Amino acid sequence: MEITNINQLDLNKTYTFADYLMWRFKERVELIKGKILRMSPAPAPNHQRISQKINQKLYPFFENTPCELFYAPFDVRLPNKSGEILTVVQPDLCVICDRTKIDDKGCLGAPDLVIEILSPGNSKKEMNLKFSLYEESGVSEYWVVDSSEKFILIYSLENGEYISRKPVADGEILQSIKFPDLKFSTENLYEF
Repeated sequence: MEITNINQLDLNKTYTFADYLMWRFKERVELIKGKILRMSPAPAPNHQRISQKINQKLYPFFENTPCELFYAPFDVRLPNKSGEILTVVQPDLCVICDRTKIDDKGCLGAPDLVIEILSPGNSKKEMNLKFSLYEESGVSEYWVVDSSEKFILIYSLENGEYISRKPVADGEILQSIKFPDLKFSTENLYEF
């Protein structure tokens, strides 16, 4: 049955990707371990500006590589250990180097790099739920951009656990761990 209003759903129920495909309502949601998480309304202009600036830094780096850069809305399906898809997220930006993971529905499996930009109302979700989710799913590198405090946290996966690097403060040079040749200045990243 096609669902046209989120109120038709039981938010306490566990859902799958097959259920997610039947939803036809305007509200943006993510599915985390079978539970529906409402996303904030459309991101604020500054969130979009930061996303665009980071995209402009990353695009030339990945343009002539096997890797592909995507930005939200773009579904990333993360199967659990038994292969069931109970998680569908929409990272602000992500890089996928294994093109066999890309299909007409988005990405199936862990991206190599995920970037999430904190907004009022989503910081707890990004810092807690998604941190654990990306770590357990095998996302090699995860950046959390804190636009209000003007720094970026970089986590790299080592032996199945995220290792945190020194925060990249406003105006400093950001260097990727997974892609060591990827580096850029964060100067003016937060200026509009």
